[in-house]
Amino acid sequence: MPHKVKVGKQDVGEGCPVYVIAEIGINHNGDLGIAKRLIDAAALAGCDAVKFQKRTPELCVPPEQRSVMRETPWGLMTYLDYRHRVEFEEDEYKEIDGYCAGKGISWFASCWDEPSVDFIERFKPVCYKVASASLTDDGLLRHVARMKRPVILSTGMSTMDQIRHAVSLFDKKLLLLAHCTSSYPCKPEELNLSMIQTLGEEFDCPVGYSGHEVGLQTTEAAVALGARFVERHITLDRAMWGSDQAASVEPQGLIRLVRDIRVIEAALGDGVKRVYESELPLIARLRRVG
Repeated sequence: MPHKVKVGKQDVGEGCPVYVIAEIGINHNGDLGIAKRLIDAAALAGCDAVKFQKRTPELCVPPEQRSVMRETPWGLMTYLDYRHRVEFEEDEYKEIDGYCAGKGISWFASCWDEPSVDFIERFKPVCYKVASASLTDDGLLRHVARMKRPVILSTGMSTMDQIRHAVSLFDKKLLLLAHCTSSYPCKPEELNLSMIQTLGEEFDCPVGYSGHEVGLQTTEAAVALGARFVERHITLDRAMWGSDQAASVEPQGLIRLVRDIRVIEAALGDGVKRVYESELPLIARLRRVG
């Protein structure tokens, strides 16, 4: 049976409440005020954590793309300048750290390069996230593993052999796997939610779900299929500018999602057949043979 992993003060795994992560990512568009409003929405909905993304643009933007011009809400700029424009630095993360503490919600980040890991480590995050795009980056994975913190490894755009190799680089006592399909937004027929069970059967670690679909029902189905944690992108408005906005959940939808997850996990029970006290009057009234 997969073990539990402690993420901050909470156990994640078999028999534990589903750990709900609201991914802010870069949906803040470089605006700390928007980031705080998204943190507010996640805390109000009852999420356990919010997640950001951290990159060093010079390392993560390929040389041939750095000078490509891009239309943005701030005017025409190079892609490299755009990446800097939406990246939070130390002052912003210090404020985020204090703001989340005041709201009673954890935060962490997916780090796309080694210096970003070192940067986030200053804040002693409850865990790290390895994005699907980074699953084959052995250097980054080994660097994250050296932090000796829990790690959520996302498995989108990867083969089973690639997943097995990536898993081999981590301490299994600290590892959580996220089933994911990396299309934005993802079509229902490509979600392949049964992979939650496939991963759970092969790997001795908690398995969850990182969704990029439109709507809530398939994320709720992931919980019914055994996801121990779920992650969804969140936004103030799906019509906002940005590549992840359309596959994100707005605040009212996030409230419904967390509410429904709690109902589903309560309804799943423990699989032990029993006669409930509420059924006893019906036995007396409806059964001819006791």
